[in-house]
Amino acid sequence: MKLKNVGIIGLGTYVPEKVMTNFDFEKIIDTSDEWIRTRTGIEERRFASEDQATSDLAAEAAKKALKNAGVSVEEIDMIIVATATPDYNLQNTACIVQELIGAVNAGAVDVSAACSGFVYALTMAKGLVASGINKKILVIGAEVLSRCVDMQDRNTCVLFGDGAAAAIVTEVEEGYGMVSQFLGAEADLKGSLRTPAGGTRKPLSQEVLDERSNFIQMKGQDVFKFAVKALPKATLEALEQGGFKAEDIDMVFPHQANSRIIESASKRLNIPMEKFYLNLNKYGNTSSASIGLALGEALEKGLVKKGDLIALTGFGAGLTYASMIIRWSY
Repeated sequence: MKLKNVGIIGLGTYVPEKVMTNFDFEKIIDTSDEWIRTRTGIEERRFASEDQATSDLAAEAAKKALKNAGVSVEEIDMIIVATATPDYNLQNTACIVQELIGAVNAGAVDVSAACSGFVYALTMAKGLVASGINKKILVIGAEVLSRCVDMQDRNTCVLFGDGAAAAIVTEVEEGYGMVSQFLGAEADLKGSLRTPAGGTRKPLSQEVLDERSNFIQMKGQDVFKFAVKALPKATLEALEQGGFKAEDIDMVFPHQANSRIIESASKRLNIPMEKFYLNLNKYGNTSSASIGLALGEALEKGLVKKGDLIALTGFGAGLTYASMIIRWSY
């Protein structure tokens, strides 16, 4: 059986209205705009309103993706939501999105791969469409990280923001679409980046609340060392599987975590920084939403055109890393 060519035919993004600048953080913790900018490249990020959860952001991005693709919601037969910040521990966020947008004919499942989640979800969607199991899949990366960071921890709270990106994945014409991909992981039992409590290993308790271990904790140097190796490794692996070289790439859309990590990857891959699309200065680290937010913004600016060869590359908690090479189809 010949597998179908699979690609993205429409993309939509959404970020909350509330802007949280570095200067806003200066008022609540011991930090400065200069300290944050020089170490991360982040200037501001978006925070969800009190009545917004991850599913709400995901649904808004999904509606835009459907409109941009010219696809009716009834045509969607599967929803895959990549998120590290689900609405609930036991009800998957994809099912809530299904209700919010009226996708009555869709199956629904969440993917937990942190900042690599969008690429993991796209890869799963590719397999489902290529094999004929599904025809049109809605892939979403969405996060409300502002609810999961400790506002007393200056090393982590300034890094993260909220947002969502959605893609319509289906069959595309021959010669275009998702060409190759690489999915990787390294077990991180020491917890370089995790929320220590709130799961079955350490359930919520008064002790947990007192020690604030229900919030994200990160060993910054450990994550940095992993990321500067993982981002280029994943990209090169995906390129090799597709029969490409680094110089063939027109544009790279990396996980938007830290400008220094991306600059390091640029040098290791020998791909000039001009080909890396960055918008982390405006949105911070939005985990599974970040790659899609960057791609969506570039599409709106007309920076990606049909036939361009692009790389989507992520790394994150788990530890996970992933990359996908796409010959853009519209």
